[in-house]
Amino acid sequence: MRFFFNLCVLLGLVAASPAYAQSRGETEIAFQKWLSATVAPDAEKRGVTQPTLQRAFAGLTLDWTLPDLAPPGQPGREEPQRQAEFQGPARYFDEGKVKSLAQGGRSRFRSLSRTLAEVETRYGVPPSIVLAIWGRESGYGAAKLPYSAIRALATEAFMGARKENFYPELLAALEILEGDHIALKEMKSSWAGALGQPQFLPSKYLTTAVDFDKNGRRDIWNSVPDTLGSIANFLKQNGWQPGVGWGFEVSLPPEITCSLEGPDQGRPMTDWLAMGIRNADGTPINARAQKQTMHLLMPAGRYGPAFLVSDNFYVLKTYNESDLYALFIGHLSDRIRSNAGAFLGRWADVGGFRRSDVRAMQQRLEARGVDVGSADGLVGYKTRNAVGAWQTAKGVPPTCFPDAALLKQIR
Repeated sequence: MRFFFNLCVLLGLVAASPAYAQSRGETEIAFQKWLSATVAPDAEKRGVTQPTLQRAFAGLTLDWTLPDLAPPGQPGREEPQRQAEFQGPARYFDEGKVKSLAQGGRSRFRSLSRTLAEVETRYGVPPSIVLAIWGRESGYGAAKLPYSAIRALATEAFMGARKENFYPELLAALEILEGDHIALKEMKSSWAGALGQPQFLPSKYLTTAVDFDKNGRRDIWNSVPDTLGSIANFLKQNGWQPGVGWGFEVSLPPEITCSLEGPDQGRPMTDWLAMGIRNADGTPINARAQKQTMHLLMPAGRYGPAFLVSDNFYVLKTYNESDLYALFIGHLSDRIRSNAGAFLGRWADVGGFRRSDVRAMQQRLEARGVDVGSADGLVGYKTRNAVGAWQTAKGVPPTCFPDAALLKQIR
């Protein structure tokens, strides 16, 4: 009863607050002025015609349900670290989820074998990699996209916390409408404006999407061939090397420091073998390309499995700038292609700290001249290496991954 009473009081205060209603009303008016005075001229410079703009803007209002909003006149706030890619890995690699996607991928490997073979012939990307991305991004096209792309992008570009990122994507989305590739009502996206089954941002659609089924439209919402071809084309454009695997799990001897991780510390396979790195099960690595450059990857430092990865791993990261995302794609690809099992190494329960605490630690390290990548509050490989180097300097066995206590200790 007390909860119900408090709720009624709260709702009454909101309903009786003209400032709140007026603020929204004024913001909507400002939004309409912004569409006509700013967006329309910029879109016209990119070839978007008045009829297209009129269709896109007819009845368009702000979507106040979206996350990461910073409406004019309201104080900004730090949003929670929503993306699972930058949290603890254990939940990210939930075995039930991976197993389900692998089963779905193997089924489609068989049913779409001809299309996948044609995609690989044209772009050099293995079917299992293409399927893994398709499965991860949209559940092989089953995921529902509830948002209007234009409305979501316009809202975030006008009053999102990261306006500068969304505004070019709004203009690109208007270009897609101008090209008549998809009807406005069918142009669905995630809340952040990622389009269709491959979840391309509009700018990537313009440069990367392909009409693989040759029907005259690049339809990544409804066409499976267009979706598969577009994913493969994206990877090819970003440097995918045909015939080279993404990497594999390894057993890392304790004397090898975890701070050797990263794309800027690659070594020939022969060097890693000489250090004593073996397969995850302890057997010797049978390396056919011993001169190939490989990189150490430890997304959770010593609190999780270790991997040797090729340059193709970093091509996967161009799809989503996250070590865990690229690792998920590589791992799922293996399980689609060869029915491989889960990682042998186990993820400890890491993470759970505030992004602002990580950022403060990074800023303190930067003040000392340490390269942490950027003080963005995310535990990327440069931050992991910096943590490992600090631990080594203090005489502490390096883990290359922070915890809540360490975030306060590092000065």
